[in-house]
Amino acid sequence: MAAQNNKEVDALVEKITGLHAAIAKLPSLSPSPAVDLLFTELVTACVPPSPVDVTKLGPEAQEMREGLIRLCSEAEGKLEAHYSDMLAAFDNPLDHLGMFPYYSNYINLSKLEYELLARYVPGGIAPARVAFIGSGPLPFSSFVLAARHLPDTMFDNYDLCGAANDRASKLFRADKDMGARMSFHTADVADLAGELAKYDVVFLAALVGMAAEDKAKVIAHLGTHMADGAALVVRSAHGARGFLYPIVDPQDITLGGFKVLAVCHPDDDVVNSVIIAQKSKDVHVSGLRSGPAVGGQSARSTVPVVSPPCRFGEMVADMTQKREEFANAEVAF
Repeated sequence: MAAQNNKEVDALVEKITGLHAAIAKLPSLSPSPAVDLLFTELVTACVPPSPVDVTKLGPEAQEMREGLIRLCSEAEGKLEAHYSDMLAAFDNPLDHLGMFPYYSNYINLSKLEYELLARYVPGGIAPARVAFIGSGPLPFSSFVLAARHLPDTMFDNYDLCGAANDRASKLFRADKDMGARMSFHTADVADLAGELAKYDVVFLAALVGMAAEDKAKVIAHLGTHMADGAALVVRSAHGARGFLYPIVDPQDITLGGFKVLAVCHPDDDVVNSVIIAQKSKDVHVSGLRSGPAVGGQSARSTVPVVSPPCRFGEMVADMTQKREEFANAEVAF
């Protein structure tokens, strides 16, 4: 079995390496048939369950993976900017969000995150104020959470790129309720301090801090400034999906001053894994504890890996159909 797994992993890495080389040669990563085709092939290769552990690949494969994640990030940004501009041309952009080909994925991911928060945060979840770090030009996650799950919550969206925030804000200009609850701020998370203490929940986008050490620094910074008891939602990746997005080690979240409540690795069309954590007053950001382990959890303990709360049954029932649909769909960043 091990030999079979090794062959499967080697074949996958070879395929991904070839796709990385082809993507790197593209003259532009803006949406086009050539770009869409290559990213469709890449995602189709990475989404099915795989025995690969990308964190244990050799140096050459690791360097390729890091470069590929950066290319994916750039392409995703260009795709979102393209559709944000397209949506902004409508009188009410929020009426036309379905034009974005992966809008349903945001609906499913946000539903999953909300349900995990509701299930695992002690006392439930009814946040007055939420921060989304890395919201981008199409802040679909914040919108879906605000519209479908948290109708009384204020959302502060942070992004490094002022142009992304300008695009995002235009999408809400015609909706008074959403416009009043959505604000956009151009800032580096490293420059946020006192304001982080006012949030009940902070979401960390998958592409904020792409290298593992950068992600760990961001999480430690949040652990220093977030309020005790506040929840943190971190998007990660699992298996071959780690070629598309950074993988977050739950121990880095623990060492950052949080108690990890749950880790969820979907195996349907929701590509990102989700980690739910809570800021703990009993944990020093250095990872050294001021008392006994919180809830019995030490920095090296096993974290709870859970199934999606409400979708698991239906997911099992129609997994084959979903996989067939996904394989045949035109997927792009």
